[in-house]
Amino acid sequence: MAFAGLKKQINKANQYVTEKMGGAEGTKLDMDFMEMERKTDVTVELVEELQLKTKEFLQPNPTARAKMAAVKGISKLSGQAKSNTYPQPEGLLADCMLMYGKKLGEDNSVFAQALVEFGEALKQMADVKYSLDDNIKQNVLEPLHHLQTKELKEVMHHRKKLQGRRLDFDCKRRRQAKDEGIRGAEEKFAESLHLAQMGMFNLLENDTEHVSQLVTFAEALYEFHSQCADILRGLQETLHEKREEAESRPKAEFVPKTLLDLNLDGTGANDTDSVSTPAHRASAASPLPSPLRSPAKSLVPGATTPQRQQQPCCQALYDFEPENPGELGFKENDTITLLSRVDDNWFEGSLNGRTGYFPQSYVQIVVPLPNGN
Repeated sequence: MAFAGLKKQINKANQYVTEKMGGAEGTKLDMDFMEMERKTDVTVELVEELQLKTKEFLQPNPTARAKMAAVKGISKLSGQAKSNTYPQPEGLLADCMLMYGKKLGEDNSVFAQALVEFGEALKQMADVKYSLDDNIKQNVLEPLHHLQTKELKEVMHHRKKLQGRRLDFDCKRRRQAKDEGIRGAEEKFAESLHLAQMGMFNLLENDTEHVSQLVTFAEALYEFHSQCADILRGLQETLHEKREEAESRPKAEFVPKTLLDLNLDGTGANDTDSVSTPAHRASAASPLPSPLRSPAKSLVPGATTPQRQQQPCCQALYDFEPENPGELGFKENDTITLLSRVDDNWFEGSLNGRTGYFPQSYVQIVVPLPNGN
């Protein structure tokens, strides 16, 4: 039996090659049937491509999709049904805003409050997007998958069977087989022709169901964008209020601390000095003759100071690491000799035999350059 089946398949293959390569005339199907076949082939491609592109539309990150597919495959092999949720970009941005809004502190910062409000709105949009995914998967992708694996598969099966029976019928007719053999092959050919035609007709004439799926898709998208628009409208109003709140707040006055406030030498300061008046801070902010002398001693007439302290110099407030050639690096509390002012923001100075440029914001002037140069 196995040998007979193999021989039958070989005969069909030979007949197909004879018809295609040798120019043998086979049974011709009418133009209407060929048009139905063309539309059916287009439908097969459409259903496959539409499923793929819809998944990419809902989940545009290819890396995340690949990871989810890998986890799903491993779960199937291990027998464990593990759900893996696609990371919506709205949710990722929301987590970022919420985290830094809370780090900044919502109690004192309007900007931090605005970040948190924005993050909460994005979280709502991510939830709406998850609902859209579920809706499309259930009402669009699942029907398309069913169409692909059931109806289309059955139609393609009948078409393939029709091709084989047509070749068998033509082969027996060409060999002038017995009447019984030709009639049997013709009956099977006619049966497959009928099934293939009816399957393609039912598939192509089912426009109502196919259009209904598109209607469901469009309604789901409309609902998604409507909800997102409502969320963004509320967020916009809230952010306008936050901006007005920030504009109406009185601008805080800030006086930077000086070296005296920091009490670097450990003398001349007590608990009451730590709470200084604005006038005291303003007077303390003027250039100091020396970081280790009190103002009273440095202004005594005839007082002498070491030669090093008579030179223009400054004291480092922070560490400075050079990033470009020609810059002078130093550590906090280093005393740097001032050579010249480069511009409003940079000085040229020397330290331990090294000469270079450094930013003014990193130092406190102790002895200024003559004539402000």
